[in-house]
Amino acid sequence: MNKKFKLGLTLFIIGLLGVFSMLTVTIPLESLPKEVLDKISPQTLKYLVLINPAILLLIAVVVGTMLYDKVGFSVPTISSILKIEQPKIKFIEQVKFGVSFGLLAGILITIIGIVFKSSIPQEFIEIGNKIKITTVARFLYGGLTEELLMRFGFMTLVVWLIFKIKKNLNSSTYWTGIITASILFALGHFPVVFNAVQSPTISLLTYVLIGNSTAGLFFGWLYWKKGLEAAFISHIFAHVAMIIGEQIFQLQ
Repeated sequence: MNKKFKLGLTLFIIGLLGVFSMLTVTIPLESLPKEVLDKISPQTLKYLVLINPAILLLIAVVVGTMLYDKVGFSVPTISSILKIEQPKIKFIEQVKFGVSFGLLAGILITIIGIVFKSSIPQEFIEIGNKIKITTVARFLYGGLTEELLMRFGFMTLVVWLIFKIKKNLNSSTYWTGIITASILFALGHFPVVFNAVQSPTISLLTYVLIGNSTAGLFFGWLYWKKGLEAAFISHIFAHVAMIIGEQIFQLQ
């Protein structure tokens, strides 16, 4: 079996674990037309919702698998397990950096939530209460699938495109990819904001932008310097810190 195909298939299966973890999430159905709810059961609707992220995951994995090594990125631990190549970074180092940076990112996001808490409108809070993102989904979809989408797929593509244009791989090239992926992820939350709040304030939009892009800077740096698995671990432990913070400071 082709080495890249083997890696891509493995990463796609890992990402699908996150996609299917979304079946544990409560999705509000009140906004759907009654005729739709009469024809399709809530469980069937849950499975239909998985189609879009699964397609995006497939695209991201294909793009990332084709390009990641062309711009110096790595998937050292998984590649080693699959006997594709010898790891340049030890797994214990990925764990050490992933856990520490993840906890730091989670603490920063918690602080951001505390700072902006008074400016978050009630209707936005109610949307969060209706869509119950489970711990399993946060760890698997957030920690695995989102990293494959935003780092392995999108960030890799951005860095490769800049490299093809500039013919040079330097720190600014990587940081452009890191920042672009982080901001795009944050902007992806704006439709939810505008759907929940009729006239969102600058303060609310700033909170959504900063709160959802900050951690991506950590995850992107880890993908660049310590490999994709370090970004996986960091994203998961950011949620660990955030869950603890939410319980202590009642942020949800």
